[in-house]
Amino acid sequence: MRKPENKAPKGTVKKVLALLSRYRGRLLLSLLFAALNVAFTLAIPLLFGQAVDLIAGPDSVDLPGVLGKLAVCLILIALCALAAWAMARINNAVTCNTVRDLRDRAFAKINVLPFSYLDSHPTGETLSRVVNDADQFAEGLLLGFSQFFTGVLTIGGTLLLLIRLHPLIAAAVALLTPLSLFAARFIARRSYRYFRARTGLRAEQTAQIEEITGNLKTVRAFGRSKAEQKTFDEGNDRLAGATLKAIFVSSVTNPATRFVNALVYAAVALAGAFCVLGKFGGGLTVGMLATALSFANQYTKPFNEISAVFAELQNSLCCAARVLELIDAPAETPDPPDAVVPANVEGRMELKDVSFSYDKSKTLLEHVNVSVRPGQTVAIVGPTGCGKTTLINLLMRFYDPDAGEICLDGNETRTLTRAGLRAACGMVLQETWLKNATVRENICMGKPDATEEEMIAAAKKAHAHAFISRLPQGYDTVLGEEGGALSQGQKQLLCITRVMLSAPPILLLDEATSSIDLRTEIRVQKAFARLMENRTCFVVAHRLSTIMHADLILVMNEGNIVEQGTHAELLEKGGFYAELWNSQFA
Repeated sequence: MRKPENKAPKGTVKKVLALLSRYRGRLLLSLLFAALNVAFTLAIPLLFGQAVDLIAGPDSVDLPGVLGKLAVCLILIALCALAAWAMARINNAVTCNTVRDLRDRAFAKINVLPFSYLDSHPTGETLSRVVNDADQFAEGLLLGFSQFFTGVLTIGGTLLLLIRLHPLIAAAVALLTPLSLFAARFIARRSYRYFRARTGLRAEQTAQIEEITGNLKTVRAFGRSKAEQKTFDEGNDRLAGATLKAIFVSSVTNPATRFVNALVYAAVALAGAFCVLGKFGGGLTVGMLATALSFANQYTKPFNEISAVFAELQNSLCCAARVLELIDAPAETPDPPDAVVPANVEGRMELKDVSFSYDKSKTLLEHVNVSVRPGQTVAIVGPTGCGKTTLINLLMRFYDPDAGEICLDGNETRTLTRAGLRAACGMVLQETWLKNATVRENICMGKPDATEEEMIAAAKKAHAHAFISRLPQGYDTVLGEEGGALSQGQKQLLCITRVMLSAPPILLLDEATSSIDLRTEIRVQKAFARLMENRTCFVVAHRLSTIMHADLILVMNEGNIVEQGTHAELLEKGGFYAELWNSQFA
């Protein structure tokens, strides 16, 4: 069993610093304002101490001198506030820009991740990394900027001034300082594991919420609401427990450092009192003692703040590590430098001894050989799980074959750019996808420069124009998430319209009419027939009646193409295809 990590990996810290390096100029400016803030803050106790020394007795008070010192203090207080405001503004800008850069990189990585990664990671978990974890990282980063700079400078500045005031007082403070550092480090190391557990559990909960809300009809239809609620409650209890542990451990930091701070203050007061009385060398006035006590407060205060920063940074680094894990995930194999964009695509496709499986310990497609001439319509049929959709994924290069090669017009597809290959293919899936945008934007996704006439003509061919015209704003109607209130059939028609508008030389239809009523399907099939003229088409179908007129039918079973031929030829053979046909039309 892997031992839980007690601290953030060094690689995470280095990567966060690399992200910040882009804004090193602003960070140096923030550090300058922090130094000014600390300098003004430390000057105030010195002036107060001098003012105290000007009050030597009832009859010897230098009132003008005291008022002058107080006036300078007021000016310094105003300058402190101004420096703190400037530092906070710079830190906010750096934090927001850094998190923006992190999210940009994360989203850019999602666009180049291999489909194997996306298929093996829940959508909600990936969403949690980009949204929730990035937000938590921002909070910790901002707290660190706001308090770490001033805290470190205050500690260093007060220690130097205490040495100048009296070495004995400075020695007492220096001897007790390691106790505070040890307490903060001891607690921070242990809080990291709990923050990491909390972050992982929060991602699991986000994934469950995303999954259930996206499939709520199915959950309620099968009476799974109580079971899912129970699962959620169990996960929520685990999250609450991990959160409580993380907060409890991190909250111990503050009282622990406050205890050490009280010891420091007492040591300064005791040593200073002896020095005022002439012990241990003397040379300390009452005003200087007042200054020393004020410095003791200022010296110990940053330890509380920095301790809180360390605790929050553990959570921040956990979240940063999860986002960076996504960013550092291996991208899909890039196109080779000499990859070409296919031009004048004829549509001749060949699969030569192709083998592939998602799980390398289990076989799926083995030694598949297919030759398709330009303009042919190829139907792919077979029982569920036999590899039909997998074949489409390979043709689109969503996955690359483990062995063998796939050729387009004689060129191995791995020598072509993915963008060029996919631009030559139009794809309509059984599962529809529509953007949260207007009908027009959804239809023109594959051809943004299409004219109004072209768009409407494509919609009419797909028999979608009629229902689009009945929408509140027609083609300018904004669809909600996943198509909003449109029926599944209407969503499918819009996806078909999208392909008809782009009119690519190769069509890949994976149960493209599965959500359409029979009457509309007949009309869409006629539209497809016109669209498919002189184009190479691959059609995955379960209803065999829709592919009777295909030029070539590939019959798949258990990852192999067991039969090939026309509808009539395969029926005459009386093999597996004939069994499938008879099972549907017996």
